[in-house]
Amino acid sequence: MAQMVFNRIEKKYLLTPEKYERLRLALAPYMEADEYGLHTICNIYYDTADYRLIRRSIEKPVYKEKLRLRSYGIPRKDSKVFLEIKKKYKKVVNKRRISLGLQEAYRYLEEGVRPEKDSQILREMDFFLQRYPLKKGLYLAYDRIAMYGKEDPDFRLTFDTQIRCRWEDMGLEQGDYGHTLLPEGFRLMESKVMGSTPLWFSSLLASLHIYPASFSKYGYFYRERLGEMPLKAMVERVYHQQNEGGSFAC
Repeated sequence: MAQMVFNRIEKKYLLTPEKYERLRLALAPYMEADEYGLHTICNIYYDTADYRLIRRSIEKPVYKEKLRLRSYGIPRKDSKVFLEIKKKYKKVVNKRRISLGLQEAYRYLEEGVRPEKDSQILREMDFFLQRYPLKKGLYLAYDRIAMYGKEDPDFRLTFDTQIRCRWEDMGLEQGDYGHTLLPEGFRLMESKVMGSTPLWFSSLLASLHIYPASFSKYGYFYRERLGEMPLKAMVERVYHQQNEGGSFAC
């Protein structure tokens, strides 16, 4: 049972199609795409029956946490997947995950059948499951390109498109179809850095009028389901900002 730990600062940016193309060209001297190319990431977010975890996250507390089951591509029933706890305190993200078989993960999360191999991360997940009575909350998938710095491989960027979800039929093995969140061609960029953001990257974003945005994929789908439309206003502001050079606060 492989286990992995990540600690980093993450920032998100919403990009229009035109701004994405300009940024990718400008990044060429500094970064390169990883070996996976364009690939699909599939997730099941687990939550309480009253969606306590995502409601708390939307309130923007100092500390928040979530649990999700992730696969790269559509898994088979015997495929390996990743069970992750993601915590955020202030601006620092801590992600801890273990690798399990898909059916093994389902039995653990939904039937309480604990994996045989023990670890510190698994014990943390035991505590999480004891604290929250969880069920499948949302299926969420997106297509991603990831890049890393040529001089600093720990500096990474990801670009997500075709962000989609469904509230029924939430098995990872059931395909990656769903309702799309963003307009065609828009990307969600995320920077991931262990220390400080490279100066060249900050200067590049400023020159292209690209600014951080508060953006939760799960949160926006949840609010949309409630009949709210906060993302529409954000898309309109970003489009105006990146085409006119104005600025706004998210």
